[in-house]
Amino acid sequence: MRLPLFAFGTAVFLLWGVYAHNAHAYLDPGTGSYLLQILAAFIVGGLFAVKMFWRRIIAFLKSRFSKSQQ
Repeated sequence: MRLPLFAFGTAVFLLWGVYAHNAHAYLDPGTGSYLLQILAAFIVGGLFAVKMFWRRIIAFLKSRFSKSQQ
């Protein structure tokens, strides 16, 4: 019966983090720019990974959906 206790503890921790009353934090204008840079890096990194493995991806899809493999 440890799993329900773990799930309860996780739920309490997440709810405690969501309902913070006073943050006393400052987000400067550079924060939005930084978040956009992270998003752009994620997208470019994903596209680069697809480019690097494009032939393997196509070969896998061809072998998976070929008509001769009925």
